[in-house]
Amino acid sequence: MENLTIIDHPLIQHKLTEMRKKSTSSNHFRTLLKEISLLLAYEITRNLPMSEISIETPMEQVNSLTLDGKKLALISILRAGNGLLDGILDLIPSARVGFVGLYRNEETLEPVEYYSKVPNELGSRVSIVVDPMLATGGSASFAIKCLKDRGAKDIRFLCLLAAPEGVRVMQKDHPDVTVFTASLDRELNEKGYILPGLGDAGDRIYGTK
Repeated sequence: MENLTIIDHPLIQHKLTEMRKKSTSSNHFRTLLKEISLLLAYEITRNLPMSEISIETPMEQVNSLTLDGKKLALISILRAGNGLLDGILDLIPSARVGFVGLYRNEETLEPVEYYSKVPNELGSRVSIVVDPMLATGGSASFAIKCLKDRGAKDIRFLCLLAAPEGVRVMQKDHPDVTVFTASLDRELNEKGYILPGLGDAGDRIYGTK
């Protein structure tokens, strides 16, 4: 599939296996999610723009690389996206943070927006949208359209699991957005949940039903 990057690092795959287990507690799930988000963030930021500046080390003056341009924008799709967001912020604490609040209509499976607050000057920032699950693709596509409407141009989407159906929606609606994921799972069930998946990410993060 085009514009799809599967991050198959052994540590990521090991932690993902632990997260899939039905017996994994919410507390352990959250810990694993924070750990895996750091590793995923490392991969999705691999080709950020850089510039050279002159600095002074204890030994001499030297030209060295630094991140270029405005600070990253991290956009969490509420509520489950916050589980990924927390870990990424540990790695990139200077990033600007935004939120798009969506819930899925259980009958139509379509996203419904209830909240939106994003950083300014998105057109000059790399925007990373985070949500643990790319299932039907409706929520991700909707959130990315919201960002584009606010001027965002360089957008990347980060998730733990993706279903082929969701990836196809993203490719159709946003062919300019690359999806980064730890796994492309088999399919969706009749209720729009990923199989084999790991259940409802939000419920497992926060211990709700």
